[in-house]
Amino acid sequence: MKVEIWSDFVCPFCFIGKTYYEQALAQFPHRDRIETIYRSFELNPNEDSSKMTSTLQSLATKYGMSIEQAKGMTNQVASQAKQAGLTFNFDRMISVNTFDAHRLSIYAQKQGKGKDFIEQLFTAYFTDNEIISDTTVLTKIAVNVGLQQDEVENILNSSEFTTEVRAEEEEASQLGVRGVPFFVFDRKYAISGAQPVQAFVDTLQRAWDEHSDQFITLSGDATACSIDGQNC
Repeated sequence: MKVEIWSDFVCPFCFIGKTYYEQALAQFPHRDRIETIYRSFELNPNEDSSKMTSTLQSLATKYGMSIEQAKGMTNQVASQAKQAGLTFNFDRMISVNTFDAHRLSIYAQKQGKGKDFIEQLFTAYFTDNEIISDTTVLTKIAVNVGLQQDEVENILNSSEFTTEVRAEEEEASQLGVRGVPFFVFDRKYAISGAQPVQAFVDTLQRAWDEHSDQFITLSGDATACSIDGQNC
């Protein structure tokens, strides 16, 4: 069975949701027969990484709030992350463009290194506060998970996998995805947001057991980042 996950590497709920999904998958008796595919979704496709704008400043500017109010908002998200066993350091986080990271993610998955590459990307951004739009950082992460440096550099210096990223984003639009993470189970059921582990366990089992042409979104709340950033 195939599970597709539309997400972005600067979406905090995507990292939290990914963690809960993986915890659920570890409990699923047929986990060895589940193919997990990460699909591209850019929350801020026009983000200019060269400006080196802090995430706190970006939030304060976007929503007309003070830096202290932005800190309060991100502290709440960091608390949710802690419950999932994750560490988020928003104080040092920089807003970045994720297009190249998505291109490399597609390549890494084709090479059988996607799971490790994506995990390290999320950790690099949210915990270590690295600039994951920087080609040096992306190359380092890719090499760390076993990808060939020369191949990675060639991809980053070209437009390779651009078509694939755009196709996945277009598919998300056709499916009506407005926020991430968005989990699609066997093209039968979907979960929107970083839902509890049991929600993923139940949906995995339901999709496994049932054969239907229906496409139903089972869950969705504020534990997702919307395309206009309202819940990030």
